[in-house]
Amino acid sequence: MRIVVHGQQAFGKAVLEALLERGEDVVGVFCGPDREGRPVDPLKAFAEEKGLSVDQPETWKDPAVWERLGALKPDLCVMAYVTLFVPQPPLDLPTHGTIQYHPSLLPLHRGPSSINWPIIMGATQTGLSIFWPNEGLDEGPILMQKTVDIEPDATLGSIYFNKLFPLGVEAMMESVDLVRDGKAPRVEQDHSKASYESWCRKADAEVDWSKPAAEVHNLIRGCDPQPGAWTSRDGAALQLYGSTLAADAAGAPGEVVAVDGDSITIAAQGGGVTIHKVRPAGGGKAGAGEYAAQSDLSVGARLG
Repeated sequence: MRIVVHGQQAFGKAVLEALLERGEDVVGVFCGPDREGRPVDPLKAFAEEKGLSVDQPETWKDPAVWERLGALKPDLCVMAYVTLFVPQPPLDLPTHGTIQYHPSLLPLHRGPSSINWPIIMGATQTGLSIFWPNEGLDEGPILMQKTVDIEPDATLGSIYFNKLFPLGVEAMMESVDLVRDGKAPRVEQDHSKASYESWCRKADAEVDWSKPAAEVHNLIRGCDPQPGAWTSRDGAALQLYGSTLAADAAGAPGEVVAVDGDSITIAAQGGGVTIHKVRPAGGGKAGAGEYAAQSDLSVGARLG
Protein backbone atom coordinates (compact mmCIF):
# COMPACT_ATOMS: atom_id res chain seq x y z
CA MET A 1 0.00 0.00 0.00
CA ARG A 2 1.49 3.32 -1.10
CA ILE A 3 1.38 5.73 1.83
CA VAL A 4 1.84 9.50 1.99
CA VAL A 5 2.58 11.07 5.38
CA HIS A 6 1.27 14.59 5.93
CA GLY A 7 2.27 16.14 9.23
CA GLN A 8 4.90 18.01 11.18
CA GLN A 9 7.01 18.18 14.31
CA ALA A 10 7.95 15.30 16.60
CA PHE A 11 4.67 13.43 16.26
CA GLY A 12 4.83 13.49 12.48
CA LYS A 13 8.41 12.22 12.62
CA ALA A 14 7.46 9.43 15.05
CA VAL A 15 4.64 8.25 12.79
CA LEU A 16 6.91 8.23 9.75
CA GLU A 17 9.60 6.41 11.70
CA ALA A 18 7.11 3.74 12.83
CA LEU A 19 5.82 3.25 9.28
CA LEU A 20 9.33 2.82 7.90
CA GLU A 21 10.30 0.42 10.69
CA ARG A 22 7.35 -1.75 9.66
CA GLY A 23 8.54 -1.73 6.07
CA GLU A 24 5.61 0.32 4.78
CA ASP A 25 5.89 1.80 1.28
CA VAL A 26 6.03 5.52 2.12
CA VAL A 27 6.12 7.31 -1.24
CA GLY A 28 6.22 10.92 -0.10
CA VAL A 29 5.98 13.37 2.78
CA PHE A 30 4.13 16.68 3.05
CA CYS A 31 4.83 19.08 5.91
CA GLY A 32 4.48 22.74 6.77
CA PRO A 33 6.64 25.39 5.09
CA ASP A 34 9.93 26.53 6.59
CA ARG A 35 9.72 29.67 8.73
CA GLU A 36 12.55 32.14 9.16
CA GLY A 37 14.15 31.92 12.56
CA ARG A 38 12.70 28.50 13.33
CA PRO A 39 14.59 25.20 13.30
CA VAL A 40 14.03 22.68 10.52
CA ASP A 41 10.90 20.64 11.11
CA PRO A 42 11.87 17.23 12.58
CA LEU A 43 9.59 15.42 10.12
CA LYS A 44 11.23 17.16 7.17
CA ALA A 45 14.74 16.47 8.45
CA PHE A 46 14.02 12.79 9.06
CA ALA A 47 12.27 12.31 5.70
CA GLU A 48 15.18 13.85 3.83
CA GLU A 49 17.61 11.72 5.81
CA LYS A 50 15.71 8.65 4.57
CA GLY A 51 15.77 9.88 0.99
CA LEU A 52 12.03 10.58 0.73
CA SER A 53 10.56 13.37 -1.34
CA VAL A 54 9.33 16.29 0.79
CA ASP A 55 6.73 18.82 -0.32
CA GLN A 56 6.04 21.94 1.78
CA PRO A 57 2.99 23.76 0.41
CA GLU A 58 2.02 27.14 1.82
CA THR A 59 -1.63 26.18 1.29
CA TRP A 60 -3.68 23.13 0.31
CA LYS A 61 -6.20 25.29 -1.52
CA ASP A 62 -3.97 25.30 -4.60
CA PRO A 63 -4.94 22.56 -7.12
CA ALA A 64 -1.28 22.35 -8.14
CA VAL A 65 -0.59 20.81 -4.71
CA TRP A 66 -3.32 18.23 -5.34
CA GLU A 67 -1.62 17.34 -8.61
CA ARG A 68 1.68 16.79 -6.83
CA LEU A 69 -0.06 14.52 -4.33
CA GLY A 70 -1.83 12.65 -7.14
CA ALA A 71 1.44 12.10 -8.98
CA LEU A 72 2.57 9.93 -6.06
CA LYS A 73 -0.38 7.57 -6.73
CA PRO A 74 -1.08 7.11 -3.01
CA ASP A 75 -3.36 4.45 -1.59
CA LEU A 76 -3.61 6.18 1.80
CA CYS A 77 -2.68 9.55 3.30
CA VAL A 78 -1.80 9.54 6.99
CA MET A 79 -2.21 12.95 8.65
CA ALA A 80 -0.06 13.21 11.77
CA TYR A 81 -0.43 16.64 13.40
CA VAL A 82 -1.64 18.94 10.64
CA THR A 83 -2.53 22.61 11.17
CA LEU A 84 -3.22 23.73 7.58
CA PHE A 85 -6.78 23.44 6.30
CA VAL A 86 -7.09 20.68 3.70
CA PRO A 87 -10.12 20.79 1.34
CA GLN A 88 -12.04 17.68 0.32
CA PRO A 89 -10.51 16.89 -3.12
CA PRO A 90 -7.00 16.05 -1.86
CA LEU A 91 -8.47 14.18 1.13
CA ASP A 92 -10.34 11.89 -1.28
CA LEU A 93 -7.51 11.55 -3.75
CA PRO A 94 -5.76 8.46 -2.27
CA THR A 95 -7.39 5.14 -3.21
CA HIS A 96 -8.45 4.50 0.41
CA GLY A 97 -8.78 8.14 1.44
CA THR A 98 -7.14 9.94 4.36
CA ILE A 99 -6.96 9.24 8.08
CA GLN A 100 -6.04 11.77 10.78
CA TYR A 101 -4.97 11.81 14.43
CA HIS A 102 -6.70 14.09 16.94
CA PRO A 103 -5.83 14.10 20.67
CA SER A 104 -9.33 14.05 22.16
CA LEU A 105 -12.36 11.79 22.27
CA LEU A 106 -14.29 13.32 19.39
CA PRO A 107 -16.80 14.88 19.14
CA LEU A 108 -15.55 16.40 22.42
CA HIS A 109 -12.86 19.07 22.28
CA ARG A 110 -12.63 19.75 18.60
CA GLY A 111 -10.05 22.41 17.88
CA PRO A 112 -6.34 23.10 18.26
CA SER A 113 -5.82 22.93 22.06
CA SER A 114 -7.71 19.72 22.64
CA ILE A 115 -5.36 18.43 25.35
CA ASN A 116 -5.30 21.61 27.44
CA TRP A 117 -9.02 22.08 27.80
CA PRO A 118 -10.10 18.72 29.32
CA ILE A 119 -7.47 19.17 32.03
CA ILE A 120 -8.48 22.80 32.64
CA MET A 121 -12.13 21.70 32.87
CA GLY A 122 -11.29 19.08 35.49
CA ALA A 123 -11.95 15.98 33.38
CA THR A 124 -10.64 12.67 34.72
CA GLN A 125 -10.38 11.06 31.27
CA THR A 126 -9.49 12.06 27.76
CA GLY A 127 -8.14 10.18 24.78
CA LEU A 128 -7.42 10.19 21.09
CA SER A 129 -9.32 9.65 17.88
CA ILE A 130 -8.22 8.40 14.49
CA PHE A 131 -10.83 9.67 12.05
CA TRP A 132 -11.59 10.23 8.38
CA PRO A 133 -11.23 14.02 7.95
CA ASN A 134 -13.59 16.14 5.89
CA GLU A 135 -13.84 19.87 5.37
CA GLY A 136 -15.43 20.35 8.78
CA LEU A 137 -13.21 20.97 11.80
CA ASP A 138 -12.56 17.52 13.30
CA GLU A 139 -16.03 16.41 12.17
CA GLY A 140 -15.31 13.30 10.08
CA PRO A 141 -16.33 9.71 10.89
CA ILE A 142 -14.37 7.87 13.59
CA LEU A 143 -12.11 4.96 12.74
CA MET A 144 -10.69 4.29 16.21
CA GLN A 145 -10.60 5.81 19.70
CA LYS A 146 -8.50 5.13 22.79
CA THR A 147 -9.11 6.47 26.31
CA VAL A 148 -6.56 7.54 28.94
CA ASP A 149 -6.94 8.65 32.54
CA ILE A 150 -6.06 12.16 33.72
CA GLU A 151 -4.51 11.82 37.16
CA PRO A 152 -5.08 14.58 39.77
CA ASP A 153 -1.65 16.18 39.19
CA ALA A 154 -1.22 15.29 35.50
CA THR A 155 -0.20 18.14 33.22
CA LEU A 156 -0.59 18.91 29.55
CA GLY A 157 2.99 17.74 29.10
CA SER A 158 2.65 14.46 30.96
CA ILE A 159 -0.65 13.51 29.30
CA TYR A 160 0.70 14.22 25.83
CA PHE A 161 4.25 12.91 26.00
CA ASN A 162 3.61 9.93 28.30
CA LYS A 163 0.23 8.87 26.92
CA LEU A 164 -1.33 10.49 23.87
CA PHE A 165 1.89 10.70 21.84
CA PRO A 166 3.03 7.05 22.08
CA LEU A 167 -0.53 5.72 22.08
CA GLY A 168 -1.29 7.87 19.04
CA VAL A 169 1.58 6.39 17.07
CA GLU A 170 0.39 2.89 17.96
CA ALA A 171 -3.19 3.77 16.99
CA MET A 172 -2.00 5.10 13.64
CA MET A 173 -0.26 1.80 12.91
CA GLU A 174 -3.35 -0.19 13.94
CA SER A 175 -5.48 2.03 11.72
CA VAL A 176 -3.20 1.53 8.70
CA ASP A 177 -3.60 -2.22 9.17
CA LEU A 178 -7.37 -1.93 9.34
CA VAL A 179 -7.44 0.15 6.16
CA ARG A 180 -5.21 -2.34 4.38
CA ASP A 181 -7.45 -5.24 5.47
CA GLY A 182 -10.62 -3.43 4.43
CA LYS A 183 -11.88 -3.47 8.03
CA ALA A 184 -11.56 0.21 8.98
CA PRO A 185 -14.84 1.53 10.50
CA ARG A 186 -16.47 4.85 9.62
CA VAL A 187 -18.62 5.70 12.63
CA GLU A 188 -20.41 9.03 12.26
CA GLN A 189 -19.87 11.45 15.13
CA ASP A 190 -22.84 12.53 17.23
CA HIS A 191 -22.63 16.22 16.39
CA SER A 192 -25.24 17.07 19.05
CA LYS A 193 -22.60 16.21 21.68
CA ALA A 194 -19.79 18.17 20.06
CA SER A 195 -17.73 20.78 21.84
CA TYR A 196 -15.19 23.17 20.36
CA GLU A 197 -12.51 25.25 22.02
CA SER A 198 -10.06 27.51 20.26
CA TRP A 199 -6.37 27.96 21.09
CA CYS A 200 -5.48 28.10 24.76
CA ARG A 201 -3.58 31.38 24.83
CA LYS A 202 -1.99 33.67 27.39
CA ALA A 203 -5.27 35.52 28.01
CA ASP A 204 -6.91 32.19 28.96
CA ALA A 205 -4.05 31.26 31.28
CA GLU A 206 -4.23 34.12 33.81
CA VAL A 207 -4.97 32.80 37.31
CA ASP A 208 -7.98 34.21 39.16
CA TRP A 209 -7.16 33.52 42.80
CA SER A 210 -10.75 34.18 43.87
CA LYS A 211 -11.81 30.95 42.16
CA PRO A 212 -11.90 27.58 43.96
CA ALA A 213 -8.48 26.06 44.55
CA ALA A 214 -9.32 23.00 42.44
CA GLU A 215 -10.11 25.21 39.43
CA VAL A 216 -6.86 27.12 39.88
CA HIS A 217 -4.93 23.86 40.10
CA ASN A 218 -6.61 22.54 36.95
CA LEU A 219 -5.79 25.73 35.03
CA ILE A 220 -2.13 25.64 36.02
CA ARG A 221 -1.59 21.99 35.10
CA GLY A 222 -3.66 22.30 31.93
CA CYS A 223 -1.31 25.10 30.77
CA ASP A 224 1.88 23.31 31.83
CA PRO A 225 4.14 23.73 29.87
CA GLN A 226 2.23 25.76 27.23
CA PRO A 227 1.07 28.50 27.27
CA GLY A 228 2.02 28.62 30.96
CA ALA A 229 -0.48 29.76 33.57
CA TRP A 230 0.50 33.07 35.08
CA THR A 231 -0.21 35.61 37.75
CA SER A 232 1.19 39.08 38.30
CA ARG A 233 3.74 40.27 40.82
CA ASP A 234 4.51 43.96 41.00
CA GLY A 235 2.96 44.45 37.57
CA ALA A 236 5.02 41.72 35.85
CA ALA A 237 3.89 38.28 34.79
CA LEU A 238 5.03 35.27 36.80
CA GLN A 239 4.37 31.88 35.20
CA LEU A 240 3.54 28.92 37.42
CA TYR A 241 4.36 25.23 36.92
CA GLY A 242 4.32 21.98 38.85
CA SER A 243 1.11 22.61 40.78
CA THR A 244 -0.28 20.37 43.50
CA LEU A 245 -3.50 21.02 45.36
CA ALA A 246 -3.07 22.33 48.93
CA ALA A 247 -6.55 21.77 50.32
CA ASP A 248 -5.71 23.01 53.82
CA ALA A 249 -4.09 26.28 52.75
CA ALA A 250 -5.80 29.31 54.31
CA GLY A 251 -5.39 32.94 53.37
CA ALA A 252 -6.71 35.77 51.22
CA PRO A 253 -6.95 35.03 47.47
CA GLY A 254 -3.47 35.24 45.97
CA GLU A 255 -1.70 35.40 49.33
CA VAL A 256 1.55 33.48 49.71
CA VAL A 257 0.91 31.33 52.79
CA ALA A 258 4.06 29.20 52.79
CA VAL A 259 7.57 29.32 51.35
CA ASP A 260 9.46 26.05 51.63
CA GLY A 261 12.82 24.95 50.33
CA ASP A 262 11.58 24.10 46.86
CA SER A 263 8.04 25.46 46.65
CA ILE A 264 5.59 28.20 47.51
CA THR A 265 1.94 27.82 48.49
CA ILE A 266 -0.64 30.39 47.38
CA ALA A 267 -4.17 30.68 48.73
CA ALA A 268 -7.31 30.55 46.61
CA GLN A 269 -10.95 30.03 47.50
CA GLY A 270 -11.33 27.10 49.89
CA GLY A 271 -7.67 26.11 49.83
CA GLY A 272 -4.68 26.78 47.66
CA VAL A 273 -1.99 25.40 45.40
CA THR A 274 1.64 24.53 45.95
CA ILE A 275 3.87 25.64 43.08
CA HIS A 276 7.22 23.96 42.44
CA LYS A 277 8.56 25.95 39.48
CA VAL A 278 8.11 29.49 38.20
CA ARG A 279 9.29 31.61 35.30
CA PRO A 280 9.54 35.35 35.94
CA ALA A 281 9.20 37.79 33.07
CA GLY A 282 12.38 37.82 31.00
CA GLY A 283 13.90 34.89 32.85
CA GLY A 284 14.10 31.13 32.71
CA LYS A 285 12.39 28.48 34.78
CA ALA A 286 13.55 28.17 38.36
CA GLY A 287 12.55 26.33 41.49
CA ALA A 288 9.77 28.28 43.21
CA GLY A 289 11.51 28.23 46.57
CA GLU A 290 14.76 29.41 45.00
CA TYR A 291 12.94 32.20 43.19
CA ALA A 292 11.24 33.28 46.42
CA ALA A 293 14.56 33.47 48.25
CA GLN A 294 16.27 35.44 45.49
CA SER A 295 13.40 37.87 44.91
CA ASP A 296 12.33 38.45 48.54
CA LEU A 297 8.94 36.78 48.01
CA SER A 298 7.81 35.96 51.52
CA VAL A 299 4.74 34.77 53.39
CA GLY A 300 2.04 37.42 53.31
CA ALA A 301 2.88 38.73 49.83
CA ARG A 302 -0.06 39.02 47.44
CA LEU A 303 -0.01 37.87 43.83
CA GLY A 304 -2.45 38.77 41.08
